Amino acid sequence: MSDTPMRDYAAGMTMPDLGPTPWTTPKPLAESRVAIVTTAALHVVGDDGFTNDDTSFRVIPRERRDLALGHWSPNFDRAGFAADLDVVYPIDRLEELAADGVIGSVAPRHLAFAGNQEDTLTAIRLDSGPRAAALLLDDAVDVVLLTPV
Repeated sequence: MSDTPMRDYAAGMTMPDLGPTPWTTPKPLAESRVAIVTTAALHVVGDDGFTNDDTSFRVIPRERRDLALGHWSPNFDRAGFAADLDVVYPIDRLEELAADGVIGSVAPRHLAFAGNQEDTLTAIRLDSGPRAAALLLDDAVDVVLLTPV
């Protein structure tokens, strides 16, 4: 099946004006703390999962690997996630990069959002997004690895 209908739909969406993109000079990667932000609707097993149109996020502690995938799309193939968590949440790869000195360190907490969001992303832009950014700043995160699912 072609992804043309989805591409056409996305191309016709109006996006809010977010203003000019701020520029900062980043630290060298070997000195940077890295966090994962995923849209796979991951949550720690036993914690509350995501509901339809949920604009909140879940915090995933660095050491946790007992994660559930709460992705809502019936077309999403879960086989990769079932075989290897790092397909959607590459935490073990980040740990290896830190051990090899490629990145400075791995953040103590990572974030998961649900990918199925309303078109304007208003709640994320004005509420949960700024709260997530504050949490990442509190953890001294320099770089975010976004894993869109």
